[in-house]
Amino acid sequence: MSNDKPGSDKLMPYQFPFPAEARAEIVIESAIPTDERLWVPQAENVWFRPLCLNASQGYWTNLLRVRKAGVLSRHRHPAPVHGFVLKGRWRYLEHDWIAGEGSYVFEPPGETHTLYVPEDVEEMITFFNVTGVMYYVDPYGNGQGYEDVFTKIDMCRKHFETVGLGADYVDQFVR
Repeated sequence: MSNDKPGSDKLMPYQFPFPAEARAEIVIESAIPTDERLWVPQAENVWFRPLCLNASQGYWTNLLRVRKAGVLSRHRHPAPVHGFVLKGRWRYLEHDWIAGEGSYVFEPPGETHTLYVPEDVEEMITFFNVTGVMYYVDPYGNGQGYEDVFTKIDMCRKHFETVGLGADYVDQFVR
């Protein structure tokens, strides 16, 4: 076992090249942007900030920002979802818990839920890691639409082109 003394192997970086096919890391120093152009509109008073759009594995990570109270969407996922609340709070109408600042939420595959932001919340920001698809449904489970990593990439391309960043601005988030 090596030690932490200068010159020891422990402090030496890996000495071989990375695989040629490997994509670069994504490092976003300020994930909550001050530049409003980086928030992609999703619905009225609802935006997302892409962080990683992994087309090869079918998942995306983003910040969801909501500046309205009430029902945001009713949907289900065929794969797990992870969330971490950064600002504000929200809940699912189907459950009695509330996800507030600092809360972690795991959504099991197959569950249908209705995201609700309380009236007294001015802004909610939550980090989500979504694998697969968000399948929007009505209260009876009838399909109303979907989003996946590819629709997210398309939304980003159109938005970034419109706001002057260029359609290829999204490429830095695509893996």
